[in-house]
Amino acid sequence: MRRRLYFILPDAASARRIRDELLLAQIENAHIHVMARDGVPLNGLHEASILQSSDFVHGAETGLAVGGGIGILAGLVAVLFPPAGIDLQFVTILITALLGAAFGAWVASMVASSIPNSRLKTFESAVAAGRVLMMVDVPAGRVDEIKQLIASQHHEAETVSSRAMQNRANLGSAG
Repeated sequence: MRRRLYFILPDAASARRIRDELLLAQIENAHIHVMARDGVPLNGLHEASILQSSDFVHGAETGLAVGGGIGILAGLVAVLFPPAGIDLQFVTILITALLGAAFGAWVASMVASSIPNSRLKTFESAVAAGRVLMMVDVPAGRVDEIKQLIASQHHEAETVSSRAMQNRANLGSAG
C-alpha cells in the first residue's frame, strides 16, 4: 500500500533536486508528480495527470457503488415483476448489478474529472503564488524515511502531512 506525501517547494529547480534525491532513494519517477500554475516551466518533471489533479478516482468509486446498488434494485424488480411472457432468472440481478456498476463508474468518473481534487484545495494559494506542489506516492513502510530525507537535505521544502491537511479542512468547514 502506498501513501501520498505532499511537499510545497519554492520553484521547479528545487523540485528537480528533490526528484533526483527520491530517484536515488529508489522511488520511481512514475510515483512523483508535480503541479504548478500555468506558465511555470516544469521541464523534466512528471506533471500531475487528471488522476492526481481531479476527483476522478473518487467519482469512479462512488459511481461504482451507487450504480451497482441501483443495478441490484433494478434486477430485483425485474425478477419479482417480470414483463408478461418472459421468465427471468436470478442471474438477471447479477447482470443488472454489473451493468449498473459499470455505467455508474463511467458516468461519475466523467463528471468528477472536471472537479478539482478536494485534497489539493489546501495547496491552491501556494500554487497560485508560483510555488510548486510535489506529490510523492511512497510505500507505507517508508513514509518516515522519505520525510526525513527531504527534511534533512532540502530545508526549502515544506512538508504537509495528511493529518495537517485534515485539520486545515476541518478548520475551513467549521468557520
